[in-house]
Amino acid sequence: MQDWSVSSETGVLTDVLVCPPDHYRWVPTNAIVRRTLATAQQPSALALAAQHGELTDALRQGGARLHVLLPEPHLPYMAYTRDSAVVTPWGPVLCQLERPQRRGEYAAVMDFHGGRFWRKSSAGTLEGGDIHILKPGVAVIGASGGRTDFAGAEQFAGWLRAEGWEARIEPFDEHFLHLDVLFCMAAPGLAVACLDVLDPGFVAWLKGHGIRCIGVPYRDAMALGCNILALGRGRVVSARASAALNAALRAEGLSVLDPDLSLFTAGGGGPHCLTCPLKREE
Repeated sequence: MQDWSVSSETGVLTDVLVCPPDHYRWVPTNAIVRRTLATAQQPSALALAAQHGELTDALRQGGARLHVLLPEPHLPYMAYTRDSAVVTPWGPVLCQLERPQRRGEYAAVMDFHGGRFWRKSSAGTLEGGDIHILKPGVAVIGASGGRTDFAGAEQFAGWLRAEGWEARIEPFDEHFLHLDVLFCMAAPGLAVACLDVLDPGFVAWLKGHGIRCIGVPYRDAMALGCNILALGRGRVVSARASAALNAALRAEGLSVLDPDLSLFTAGGGGPHCLTCPLKREE
């Protein structure tokens, strides 16, 4: 078994778990997809594979080793590997997915990890897109009452607190799916955030921990503009359509890798959702 460990969202990404979108399709289980399906037809397998290939090329360019889950036909959202498990400094935690269409994803993740987890979510629901390890010793868990409810968030926070960490539970509206639709880390001390929506108290708390935010408007956030992946060493993966944000990130001195992910963001997930970091070096 590999010794997977992640102590922050911004450490150098060395290993990451992805899943090819062989059976991906838009499922109308959230506001973003329902809006997409009102005006568009399901994407083609070739187009999905091409865009996912751009993402994996960016990850390799950033120096990450790719580990692959085999997709299953009855699980269309397996490509969003972020949610079914999250890696902590003490190893992986098996999450508890809320949507019936996604619950079967646990099986492949358990097989990948050989059944070895630091903890397993057993109270309420808990999804990886709501978990952000901001830096060693500090984490935030989003709780919308939907994908991650307060029981699941409290259980996970309790495990971190027992290790001496500070763990904040941040409520937000279920309309936004996961916290990573509204907030993601870009680099140490720097995040992107939908300041139109996030509670000012949360933004002040971040500032108290030395984290400032690049603002992303609501419209861009609903197009997954906040959903970025830090690679470490001043590099970040952000969808090509996020032109204004990508320019702002470059103005901060970051190198931006910008694959076209429009078919996935239309389904409710961007670079952060499509990747599960397994190991980062601080």
